[in-house]
Amino acid sequence: MNKSKKKTPSENEARYEIRLSGSGGQGMIFAGTVLAEAIGVEDGKNVCQTQSYGPEARGGASRSDLVVSSGEIYYPKPLKLDLLLALTQESCDTYFPALKEEGILIVDSGLVTQLPDHNVQGFPFTQIARDQLGTTMVANMIALGAISALTKIVSKKGLLEAIKRRAPKGTAEKNLKAAEIGFRLVHRKKSRRKRR
Repeated sequence: MNKSKKKTPSENEARYEIRLSGSGGQGMIFAGTVLAEAIGVEDGKNVCQTQSYGPEARGGASRSDLVVSSGEIYYPKPLKLDLLLALTQESCDTYFPALKEEGILIVDSGLVTQLPDHNVQGFPFTQIARDQLGTTMVANMIALGAISALTKIVSKKGLLEAIKRRAPKGTAEKNLKAAEIGFRLVHRKKSRRKRR
């Protein structure tokens, strides 16, 4: 009789933990909602999103956490991050210790200048949003585009569909353009590396 060892849920299912962090006003909660919808509704994976923000709407610390799995999610909060997005120096300093040694750290290179000893992907999200789209409010969507292109944790199609559905009235076009810029940033960086 073949008795196969029964695996625990954690052995069976890949669990991927994401934290989007910055300050109030940078749209981390909105970005987390969009990303969760893209992963869950569009791409059909299990996802759980939680959020936390400081007492001030603008300026206080803000973060959105996602746990992604192809199977059941038994604990909804991150234990050890696979990916950390930090749009401020404070959020990088505060949350970096929770990142796995092999995890991905993505920062806004214009705002996070003191980097930990880690493999870092840096892009000037805020400056690009200001220069190319006339507002810093969509830096979060540029970052989501970059996350999609770097990790494939969410499909480009799924992300764009979720943005269309979730963007506040009258802002969809700008948010979609921002995500496209994020995809291009990563592809340009990859092609430059290949040419070296």
